[in-house]
Amino acid sequence: MRPYPWEASYPPGVDWGAQIATGTLPNLLDRAGASHARHPAFRFRTMRLSFTEFGRRVDRLAAGLLAQGLEPGQAVGLYLSNTLYHPIAFFAVLRAGGIVVHLTPLDPLRALARKLLDSGASWVISTDVAALLPTAQRLLTEGHVTRLFIGADAVWDGASETGLPDADPPAAWPQVSPEDVALLQYTGGTTGLPRAAMLTHANLTAAVSIYDAWNTPQGRALSPADRVICVLPLFHIYALTAVLLRAIAGGAEILLHARFETARVVADITEQRATVFPGVPTMWTAISAHPGIDTADLSSLRIASSGGAPLPVEIAQRLERLTGLRLGGGWGMTETSPAGTNLLPGSEAKMGAIGLPLPGIVMDVVALDDPHHVLPPGETGELRIKGPNVMPGYWNRKDENARAFADGFFLTGDVGHMAPDGQFFLVDRKKDMILSGGYNVYPRVIEDAIYEHPSVAEAAVVGVPDDYRGQAAKAFIALRPDSDPITLEDLRAFLAERIGRHELPTALEIRETLPKTAVGKLSRALLVNPTPQEI
Repeated sequence: MRPYPWEASYPPGVDWGAQIATGTLPNLLDRAGASHARHPAFRFRTMRLSFTEFGRRVDRLAAGLLAQGLEPGQAVGLYLSNTLYHPIAFFAVLRAGGIVVHLTPLDPLRALARKLLDSGASWVISTDVAALLPTAQRLLTEGHVTRLFIGADAVWDGASETGLPDADPPAAWPQVSPEDVALLQYTGGTTGLPRAAMLTHANLTAAVSIYDAWNTPQGRALSPADRVICVLPLFHIYALTAVLLRAIAGGAEILLHARFETARVVADITEQRATVFPGVPTMWTAISAHPGIDTADLSSLRIASSGGAPLPVEIAQRLERLTGLRLGGGWGMTETSPAGTNLLPGSEAKMGAIGLPLPGIVMDVVALDDPHHVLPPGETGELRIKGPNVMPGYWNRKDENARAFADGFFLTGDVGHMAPDGQFFLVDRKKDMILSGGYNVYPRVIEDAIYEHPSVAEAAVVGVPDDYRGQAAKAFIALRPDSDPITLEDLRAFLAERIGRHELPTALEIRETLPKTAVGKLSRALLVNPTPQEI
């Protein structure tokens, strides 16, 4: 019951009970178009689209899909990297009453095929870039889809023909309700097989409203004065909501790039005067080491954030000196669209801290063996969350849905605790927990300690079989350039005063780089199983 403990810790002006608006994504786009008609919405290569032109392209593709026979509630796969075809197709499918299914460009053919089968998507929209076209064509020729629409990449360099369906808008669009599923977003499951979170129009618009309720009183709302760098993949929930949808709702311009290139991002800040850049640690590390960065004019940047993995302390401090900003961050999940918690702006984050629940969101901690037993502050258990941004369930996973919720809360699978002031701390994922000699060992605790070593650039820890303990920790490390080598004995000696004896790694493997997901997060799963996971 209110007041919740975190409310007293909120920044001035932020109200947990602020009204969280929900609606449909086509209406969100319509409001932005009406308010910011001539303002630029996107810049991509040689192309710059105003909100009016972007809306026109969305409508014509939506009408073209309807003319091709798209039915209300039909699932359509988007097999797209970062290109203007993504936001256009995303909104077009929704405008036409369909459901978007995000397909990951890094997936092998078999994984794509099984996601299409699971989602029921028999239509796919893609583009003719070399990295996607052969696989997209195989989806059609091998019978995994019945219709394949290929957008011409040359359009974004001035060509006129898109190659996608195009028609005049109808007199009336299909009816879309906030409760309708808008997006099937695949995410890794506790079974090891990805499953699709059903995110409704209400979930996604609520997430935008929640972010605004937190940021607006702090002067961090997005507006037409902002230029937002987007190098994070739009097929991932974080970039989709926190970059694309928030920027459109606020009238900001998105500087869209197909991939992260350090020089290009620096130029966006120094030459294009970008004001917002959300990234991941690997990006910020590259920027901090970029030639000439010490004298670059980064003064236009007013919001910077890093997520997905721990950012080495010295890199964070260097970036603060360069930009005058303390990198923000927080926690969220695909299943929460992904709003969850945020660190207090300007605060120095404590180890494991993920911040305070955002407005309209309730969180607590329950026993690992009883999801109905709520634990008091300070005790470690599984984090639960509920709010208008939380999905209603997984697609075609009735049995799993029954296990995924308790007392109206979604069980996150994350292990942590809540401090008396309402700030939450994350220990690790429940499924990644190592059972070693009867102890619960959390890889993230070990990783955080390893990152304190001056020679370490990247670190990941996984559980491996151990004849004596059952399981033990193995550390994978990538070293900084020109750093001294590390042996297992060196590492254990360094960690001896930082973690418990039962947490000390029993094995060490040094690699040049560690595997990462499409969004740039270090992937423990790919260390355990180097083959890309397929469903």
